[in-house]
Amino acid sequence: MGNRVGVVGAGYVGLTSAACLAHLGHHVVCMDNDESKVRSLCAGEVSIVEPGLPELVQEGLAENRLVFTSDPGQLGECEVVLLCLPTPMGAGGKADLGVLEDALETLSSTLSPDCVLVTKSTVPVGTAQRVPAIAGLASSAVVSNPEFLREGRAVEDFLHPDRVLVGAAEQDGEAADRVAELYAGTGAPVLRCDTASAELAKYASNAFLAVKLSFVNTLAELCEQVGADITKVTAAMGLDDRIGPAFLAPGPGWGGSCLPKDTRALLRGAEATGVDFALVRDALRANDYQRALVMRKIRRAVTGAIDGSLAGTRIGVLGLTFKAGTGDLRESPAVAIARQLSRHEAVVTAYDPCVPERDHTDLDGIQVVDDPYLVAKGAAAIVVLTEWPEFQTLDWAKLATYVDQAVIVDTRNLLDERRLGDAGFAVVGTGRACGG
Repeated sequence: MGNRVGVVGAGYVGLTSAACLAHLGHHVVCMDNDESKVRSLCAGEVSIVEPGLPELVQEGLAENRLVFTSDPGQLGECEVVLLCLPTPMGAGGKADLGVLEDALETLSSTLSPDCVLVTKSTVPVGTAQRVPAIAGLASSAVVSNPEFLREGRAVEDFLHPDRVLVGAAEQDGEAADRVAELYAGTGAPVLRCDTASAELAKYASNAFLAVKLSFVNTLAELCEQVGADITKVTAAMGLDDRIGPAFLAPGPGWGGSCLPKDTRALLRGAEATGVDFALVRDALRANDYQRALVMRKIRRAVTGAIDGSLAGTRIGVLGLTFKAGTGDLRESPAVAIARQLSRHEAVVTAYDPCVPERDHTDLDGIQVVDDPYLVAKGAAAIVVLTEWPEFQTLDWAKLATYVDQAVIVDTRNLLDERRLGDAGFAVVGTGRACGG
């Protein structure tokens, strides 16, 4: 028989955690204060785009191992409660813990005194030590168990993690055991440490990935200047097991719900202690510059000059989400660049397989269509901003008949340049001699 587990928050991390823990045999109560979301989840309806997640939710409901509720009282009998709440970027890059703190105050009269509280949200170092006082549960043990879920692979990452990190104070060893036991069905190695190390490890992991991405984007610019090919350079780099092939693909910049806020939060935390983490600061600057560099490429491709006017020019955009495999638009470099095009008075038409056609008030007048071929009509350039594999199989000869100017700016090096050339397109890639 599994443990009685509570999950607070039915967002991306919370819903994935709840569904996967139920799949592993635990009895899970997932609480969220959004009653409309709870009603949909009780009916097995999942709005989050994540492979395998709808099926696991429906499985948990059918086997009575997964319950959704907006009533905190239903968490009263849970042995372990996971806090999976948003910690967005606040003023100056500092993590905003308002939602987490409000939830803890609400739970103070509900949870059992011997319940183990688990911070799964990404939180600043020292948060676990503050949780009992915030929750009014001085006797409760708090364990830091950060998530390492990749959007588009979250279910796979939860059920087959490369590590499970459990941080607890020395006197809370039994509580740490209970949290580690939740993952017994995964067979993953469990790393035990103190709460501060666990909290910092999450920020450090994301910041390192951000640094790696900024490095490869800057390297791609150098390749363009010296006549090298970034794909060949990174292929050689990736075979070195000290480096590895992951996160070596250049693009329009990095984004999403985690890397930007976590990198800034790490930098803010370092500054607060007097540590000059210049490498992280430069990675953030390089990311901002990368988006400006893409804009220069588009302007040159359309007008022949890096500062040419785009006013009235039609630009087709393929991809709006921050990466393929998710519907997440948060901190998306694709959205940022599409917005910049619009602010330069270009007429922007965009398609993304996970962004439905509707009035997107947050996209600053960008027209979102439900057919990728519509982005080509009268376009002076088509810009590929997200690496959706569906774009590789489009009929590019057909697209060529719709455009005003047969130019593609491929910020992801996703497409086959020879095939595009046969269709009549000129291609501006990334990190290649023709890319500048």
